[in-house]
Amino acid sequence: MRVAVCQLNARDDRAENLRVARSLLQRAADGGADLAVLPEYVDYLGRAASAPKPEPIDGEFASFFADAARELGMWVHAGSFHEIGPDPEHTYNTTLVFDRSGHLAATYRKIHLYDVEIPGRVSYQESATVAPGASTQLVDLERIRLGLSICYDLRFPELYRALAIDGATVLVVPAAFMLHTGRDHWEVLLRARAIENQCYVLAAGQIGNHDPERTCFGRSMVVDPWGTVVAQAPDVVGVTFADLDLERLGEIRQTLPSLANRRI
Repeated sequence: MRVAVCQLNARDDRAENLRVARSLLQRAADGGADLAVLPEYVDYLGRAASAPKPEPIDGEFASFFADAARELGMWVHAGSFHEIGPDPEHTYNTTLVFDRSGHLAATYRKIHLYDVEIPGRVSYQESATVAPGASTQLVDLERIRLGLSICYDLRFPELYRALAIDGATVLVVPAAFMLHTGRDHWEVLLRARAIENQCYVLAAGQIGNHDPERTCFGRSMVVDPWGTVVAQAPDVVGVTFADLDLERLGEIRQTLPSLANRRI
């Protein structure tokens, strides 16, 4: 199975962000991808004051990517967007996955919220405006089973172990990972999640500067179940391809059966 991770620089022009996302999906389809993955907040990553209104899961955002999946005949993981939340003050940070016919195959709401205070460097309270999701989500995608997550979830290994126990063979991480943490932790954490759960990891990130004063690390990549980075994006907007070797995944799980040997 061929996969593509799409890296872009979403800013405060939603129409332009969606145009670029659609062009990346076209490139993924032209390159033979069965599945393309977009980053967190693919449609808007700018100032809160000018952010688009949150939408339901059958709104314009969903229709846009459902149409793309159907037109391209490809599975589309639409990164994430602001879904209408449980109250007027909070949205959900939500992933949608569409099958080749454009049918909504899975919905996942980000569980772990990025509440971080680093004096003089970063102050970010995601929980002030975003409500946490409450459940894990997997989706069967032809020969693989995807386990879904979003960005900050990456720091919580228990989430990925639960997905692996429930049968995930591929873990997906759409992200807008900050530069100051990404340069030290992004690849290390992705490889750790791949090794400890013996899964492929597909990570699609935002790249570059965003308003207000936010810089994302990029380096979208695909990691195999041995922890080897098999494909990595350069520091530009673009599409990076990898072919998943499901026989190799099975061999790794058989020869080093850490999942089967777990005691807790």
